[in-house]
Amino acid sequence: MGAIQEVKDGKFVESESAASLAQKNEAKKTGNSSLDKNAFLQLLVAQMKYQDPLEPTSNTEYISQFATFSELEQMQNMSATLELSRASSLVGQTVLMKITDSSGRTTQVQGNVDYVVYENNKAYLAINGELYSLDDLDKVADRKYLDAYALAADFLTIYKKLPEIGLLSDADRENVEKLEEILNSMDDYQKSFLTDDYLEGAQKYIDRMKAIVPNADGDKDPDGDKDPDGDKKPETDSDSDKK
Repeated sequence: MGAIQEVKDGKFVESESAASLAQKNEAKKTGNSSLDKNAFLQLLVAQMKYQDPLEPTSNTEYISQFATFSELEQMQNMSATLELSRASSLVGQTVLMKITDSSGRTTQVQGNVDYVVYENNKAYLAINGELYSLDDLDKVADRKYLDAYALAADFLTIYKKLPEIGLLSDADRENVEKLEEILNSMDDYQKSFLTDDYLEGAQKYIDRMKAIVPNADGDKDPDGDKDPDGDKKPETDSDSDKK
């Protein structure tokens, strides 16, 4: 027999059973999957109810089971408290989250933790307006570290654009000047993100460009109306007649 479902205004009307099933599935997804005290007591009552009457379980064993569960419950509560404390300590920090989707693809999200949401014994970090599970936390970084890392990355990007030092020309002047600007702005901690080879190589490029630039500027001769001594050219007879 086929299933019958009410249609209203061209749309299927969800029945109470369907809605109940959807809520139940949602509860399974969002609910706590761990065994709570009520569930444990129900299992314990069922065990007592259906035990072998010829070989009943001793009261001591029941008490031992309940004590073991109570101890486990306390440990779970302590773990949840520690997780919340850990998540709360991340507020204001810069973190790197590693997210794996259902297809197995991994992406990274970086940003500051604005606040923490705690639901179903799970902590969620609010980053850039989105919530991420604390389980996806990959790294916690200091702002000073991130700034140094970004500066080193800019340095290397420019450095790798430059040709071999023997082929350096006035066309590379802008990149070398940017390289020098970054290098001069870096402190010892930021320079530690670069190897000595890069630092020494950058200085060689800077020195080489300083040797090239005066010759290039001299070829342009912007003051062509002056003699080598910096004085104006002497007036000619035609210039005197004009006066």
